[in-house]
Amino acid sequence: MFENYNFKKYDFFLVLLCIAITSIGIVFIKSADESYVRHQQEGFVMGLVLMVIISLVSYSFVLKFYWLIYAASIGLLIAVQLFGDSGGGAQRWFEVGGIRFQPSEIVKILLILFYAAFIMKHKDNINTVRIIVACVILIIPPTFLIFNQPDLSTTIMVLAIFAVVMFLGGLSWKVIGGAFLIGVPSFILALRYLMRDDVHIIKDYHKGRILAWLYPDEYASTEAYQTLNAITAIGSGQLSGKGINNNVVASVKNGNFISAAHTDFIFAVIGEEMGFVGCCLVIGLLFLIAIWCLRIGRRAKDVAGQIIAGGMGGLIGVQAFINIGVVTGLLPNTGLTLPFVSYGLTSLVSLFIGIGFVLNVKLQSPAGEYFEGEF
Repeated sequence: MFENYNFKKYDFFLVLLCIAITSIGIVFIKSADESYVRHQQEGFVMGLVLMVIISLVSYSFVLKFYWLIYAASIGLLIAVQLFGDSGGGAQRWFEVGGIRFQPSEIVKILLILFYAAFIMKHKDNINTVRIIVACVILIIPPTFLIFNQPDLSTTIMVLAIFAVVMFLGGLSWKVIGGAFLIGVPSFILALRYLMRDDVHIIKDYHKGRILAWLYPDEYASTEAYQTLNAITAIGSGQLSGKGINNNVVASVKNGNFISAAHTDFIFAVIGEEMGFVGCCLVIGLLFLIAIWCLRIGRRAKDVAGQIIAGGMGGLIGVQAFINIGVVTGLLPNTGLTLPFVSYGLTSLVSLFIGIGFVLNVKLQSPAGEYFEGEF
């Protein structure tokens, strides 16, 4: 369980990156809505403690219980449907001591661990029909349970994580190419079908968000309202912004025109208050964290380590891209938070847990893979 690690390989640089981006998030959460700061700070401390503890526990030991990890994922998702609290037309949370816990956030990390072990066990047969079909079948239950909450945004992220771990696990380019050729036209046809008025597989508000993305001017006062205001806020920040927690009257945030300013649309607050410089800083830090995780995965001792580190890098990178794409109008509104930055105790703690496993992958990397003095 605990190994004799060479602590010269402990990646303090990655830890500092995570601390920096989370600290920036807390600053802007305070600017957006000060009442949420305390919980985020508690999540920060809790996440750091769990990250350090997990970083010292061998991931190889943890992955021995991969079927238990999978069962725990399904169990959490079933439990929240049976006993969870509802809010905004969805049932995604448990209420514990006044703090909401969202199981789907930790399930994203658990699925990375499960597939790391499962693919490692079947790495020599990963491109066989039997194993590919098995991987697809295993992702269906958690995906369905999350979609049924309903939570389309997390469903998209789970499928994105699945694609990343399959690629990292050694899926053949021929299989990927075939899936792409079949998947893209199928997705377009499915989307056209789902958008029909007589089809109710997806919720009406999901259809509204897609239409608002395609025709924002026609939905400027309804579904496209918050996105258009977010774009206005970012543009008004210009190069260096209006200042953090400013009292400028001509502020989109101060006028309460940005919905969910402390969560989904916090990037708009950053753009308005810190301008282009602040946006680049946040994007740069998130990009560097994602790339650093992928880099650690590339030098892992085994396939499982590659999938854990690379999967976390993929999760952070893809979710950041989607969130910023939504806020800037490049993508339809999905409701995904900005990793480490947006308010969300469960999300923040889960990310630090994932980073703890990445740090352990680095600690167990083969000797000679990292030069002395290299971060």
